[in-house]
Amino acid sequence: MKENIVQTKSYAFAIKIVNICKVLQDEKKEFILSKQLLRSGTSVGANIEEAIGGQSRKDFYAKLTISYKEARESKYWIRLLTDTNYLTKQQSEPLLIDIEELLRIIGSIQKTIRNN
Repeated sequence: MKENIVQTKSYAFAIKIVNICKVLQDEKKEFILSKQLLRSGTSVGANIEEAIGGQSRKDFYAKLTISYKEARESKYWIRLLTDTNYLTKQQSEPLLIDIEELLRIIGSIQKTIRNN
């Protein structure tokens, strides 16, 4: 079976999010914003999984759209946590690179579906 890049990358991103949220909660004692990031960051991959198992093309596209929105929200929380000094640039830069890549991939898939 061929590797599904968006599935693999979104899962790897979710792992990074879980780990950074552990740091935020254990070391920084930050629970509110980190919980938001945890929810949106893990939702990206969960919705990709749901899209892959979609019952129709319309269902696939709808779940993919949710995944894109959750990725945008994750980017927001990462930026906010960085700008409020909960995350360092060293911690946030790899996450921002990953989420930008996921946004490009998901956006490209959406565009392909719309154009076909």
